[in-house]
Amino acid sequence: MKNLVTTKWLGGMAFESDNPSGHTLKIDVDAENGGENSGHRPKALMLTSLAGCSGLDVASLMKKMKLEVRAFEIQTEANLTDEHPKFYDAVTISYHFFGPNLIEDKLQKTVDLSVERYCGVMEMFRQFAKLEIKTVFHHE
Repeated sequence: MKNLVTTKWLGGMAFESDNPSGHTLKIDVDAENGGENSGHRPKALMLTSLAGCSGLDVASLMKKMKLEVRAFEIQTEANLTDEHPKFYDAVTISYHFFGPNLIEDKLQKTVDLSVERYCGVMEMFRQFAKLEIKTVFHHE
């Protein structure tokens, strides 16, 4: 299955990129690098894609398992290499679940299934970065 994304230059250092869903997003850099700080940074979007891909898996599995969660968030922190071309060589992905009735073992299973089986973006990251996975339960 092929996907096509078209990214158009808007002038300066800004671009607009579409998505097969029909939505667009703006990409730019800060003024220090010649931009206007008016959009997303390309490398950070990779982390967004990673969290989004895995988050969709976890949300779907939580629904199927009828798990009660008040809030769920993913924090993704990456180490960028010093030398060009700079890339992420280590990434920590922390899954945070909030609620009064968290069933930890089942929620951990949703994370494990995403990380080990379903998330294609996670698999792509494995090709170039060391991944550390953390799950944190916030009982309220």
